[in-house]
Amino acid sequence: MPRLFAPSQRWLFGRETDLAVFAGTALVSVALVAMAPWLGVVGDTPPWAWVLLVVCVDVAHVWSTVFRTYLDGEELLRRPALYAIAPLAAYVTGVLAYLVSAGLFWRLFAYTALFHFVRQQYGWVALYARKARTSDAERRLDAAAIYAATLGPVVWWHANLPREFWWFVENDFLSGLPGWVGTLALWVHGGVLAVWAGFQVTRVFRGEGLQVGKVLLVLATWVTWLGGIVLARDDFAFTVMNVLLHGVPYFALLFRYARGRNAEGGYGAWAPLLRAGLPGFLLFLTALAFAEEFLWDRLVWHDRPLLFGDSGFVLAPDVLALVVPLLALPQATHYLLDAFIWKAGKDPALLGRLGWRAPVREGSPLGTLPPSPVAMARPTD
Repeated sequence: MPRLFAPSQRWLFGRETDLAVFAGTALVSVALVAMAPWLGVVGDTPPWAWVLLVVCVDVAHVWSTVFRTYLDGEELLRRPALYAIAPLAAYVTGVLAYLVSAGLFWRLFAYTALFHFVRQQYGWVALYARKARTSDAERRLDAAAIYAATLGPVVWWHANLPREFWWFVENDFLSGLPGWVGTLALWVHGGVLAVWAGFQVTRVFRGEGLQVGKVLLVLATWVTWLGGIVLARDDFAFTVMNVLLHGVPYFALLFRYARGRNAEGGYGAWAPLLRAGLPGFLLFLTALAFAEEFLWDRLVWHDRPLLFGDSGFVLAPDVLALVVPLLALPQATHYLLDAFIWKAGKDPALLGRLGWRAPVREGSPLGTLPPSPVAMARPTD
């Protein structure tokens, strides 16, 4: 008999949280873009939206990684080389790239961010597959769908440059791809997603039902990437569509982890932040994000006097080669560490802290989480 819903649903954080952070953020994104004319938003992202979306979500979610890493003394002692080498490698690479040219630095940074954004969406769908114990064939089809939903619009974007928006700065993506390649990419992306949708229909008629969380995740990814890149006509639409679905679920992941780690007595002097609950967690991250953006504006951009004042330092190019990679270091470190810190095989306590498995003794055999909701960060600014 046809069955619309799978007999045993598998949620990552719980039904209400999953629906809120995946489907909910996509719906909010679409609503904000649809309401743009009534909000008086035309063209560039206005200051209020920049603060809400870029600072409080995008930049703040980058800083949330510290709850998995640098705020945990035991974690630092467990893998000191990783936590020392990752920022050092990111900084040296950034300085060397900037010394060649500022354009090379921002291009390298943009493509690294893009990789991170794409892999994060794959990471979420892979986690759903892990929890639902789906077949290898279905896992591959899910992966193809998520890569089609993200890379199809990205390839089209490259074939239709320049657009009204950029990832970080003007001309950070390579141009020159023929227009027909972009059109082909959208046709391929549509075909793959049609096959994936057809498979979901067959699940219903076979009586297996839909894994609702996973299906909504793929649909949310498709809506925000197609809408934020192909259909978007200004920087505001691009920012809204890309930032929310990337940052909000990551907040949920880090808060879940931090709460589990705090229950073990972790964080020491930082523990009161978690005892304050979600508001304390988010306010702390927002404060760090504002501090970072203050330094960016006073030392590099000088374009938000209402927020950060109209004075600042005009730095020489050789000084900028040292300063810009330093200011970008939280983000770059986030990219690098995110590829390592979510592997349960390297950390037997990880799944227990996330609430995805009962806490286990050190040395217990555990598998490896799929590549994290990973390897990507802020698409605008």
